Amino acid sequence: MLVYALIILGFVFRVVPHMPNYAPVAAIALFAGAYLNKKAVPWVPLAIMVASDLIIGLHDVVLYTWGAFIVIGFLGMFLREKRSPLRIAGMTVLSSLVFYAITNFGVWFAWYPHTTAGFADCYIKALPFMRNDMAGNLIFAVAIFGSYELVMRMVTAPKLRAVLIAK
Repeated sequence: MLVYALIILGFVFRVVPHMPNYAPVAAIALFAGAYLNKKAVPWVPLAIMVASDLIIGLHDVVLYTWGAFIVIGFLGMFLREKRSPLRIAGMTVLSSLVFYAITNFGVWFAWYPHTTAGFADCYIKALPFMRNDMAGNLIFAVAIFGSYELVMRMVTAPKLRAVLIAK
């Protein structure tokens, strides 16, 4: 049930108008890695991206984008054993850097000259996007991880907890 809720949340936030690079997909991918069954980890962000990109539109670097979110999901697995606000924040920042590195490599490969100058130009021009991406990722990570932990502490009925347990 939680897997479907995360996919719907990510899908809705991607298809409704929003500030550029403010979407919960990276935070959801990290959460999936931290809490969900290992088999679900790559499929949650991939389902969000494929479904929403079919509506928003596909682009030349879509495989890099999708791949970056899958990698972020696997990074979230480092949070399985020990989750703290500091570790989650650190992994969120790392996920933004990973997304920046992977997707801009795709942009450089698809649209820029394959030179050192083209490579540098691509990554420099992408810095404003990374700033927005990191801010959005931090906001959504606090909201998603924080909400889940709060609800898990408030819900004590075994049947309700069973629905919320991420497995």
